[in-house]
Amino acid sequence: MTTTATTDLPDGAPEAEARPPALSPSRASDFVRCPLLFRFRAVDRLPEPASSAAARGTLVHAVLERLFDAPPGERTREAAAALVPGEWARLVEAEPRYAALFDADGDAAGTTPERWLARARQLVGTYFTLEDPNRLQPEARELRVATPLDGGPLLLGVVDRLDVAPDGALRVVDYKTGRAPGPAFEASALFQMRFYGLVLWRDRGVVPRMLQLLYLGDGQVLRAQPTEQELEATESKVRALWSAMQDAARTGDWRPRPGRLCGSCAHQALCPAFGGTPPAIPAGALRARLGVDGPDGQVLAGG
Repeated sequence: MTTTATTDLPDGAPEAEARPPALSPSRASDFVRCPLLFRFRAVDRLPEPASSAAARGTLVHAVLERLFDAPPGERTREAAAALVPGEWARLVEAEPRYAALFDADGDAAGTTPERWLARARQLVGTYFTLEDPNRLQPEARELRVATPLDGGPLLLGVVDRLDVAPDGALRVVDYKTGRAPGPAFEASALFQMRFYGLVLWRDRGVVPRMLQLLYLGDGQVLRAQPTEQELEATESKVRALWSAMQDAARTGDWRPRPGRLCGSCAHQALCPAFGGTPPAIPAGALRARLGVDGPDGQVLAGG
């Protein structure tokens, strides 16, 4: 396996501070959605409370990853459902904040732990309506991929599953625990996959034959067969976004972009669009995260 797997380090790890500025598809999408949200997450790195939906997504991904530890023939719906409690206990041990999702009456949405786990098992069950894992032998699961972009950031991410055919053809698979997007939002959904396709192409010299999104919320599948031209267009978009991010850092113009998702934003109290004031950017954060300094080299409160 030639794909770099050691550069996408957890925030706060000593090596993470030494790496060049990096960009993931999630943070790129944050900037498109709202430059100030990108700043809060990628530059300030403000903590966010655990969310029920995110925790469930992490759990389902962990179960589907672990499922392939079993040999073909034993990867059944029942075996996957049986993994849910153990994987949940493992996640709570690794991330104690997940345990705080539930109190005696349930979580913030009024769901008891039992019902919450039942929904996770339901999502795992939906996976079996989309493909037969017994016919698959993934080359990698939860694969950390990275490649430097000439004159730009280190592109990195985590691929849920990579399948490699006998002829070397690559299929990049991502699991989503939500519902499939409508036609108007498919391009946005596929940006993440084309980002991964670009990284794998630059790293391995092979354009993935298939990009596949499995939506467990409604049992839909979104597929795309990328071309070199499409991946080159994705690279151009990433370069344009990176340039815009650096411009925002240099000028301190991290303007919010209010929209329908503001209600679920963990940082609404700090947003000027809602009467808040962003905190000062930590010293050295712009240089470390984006490779540039603020106006006149100064650290700004910005917003």
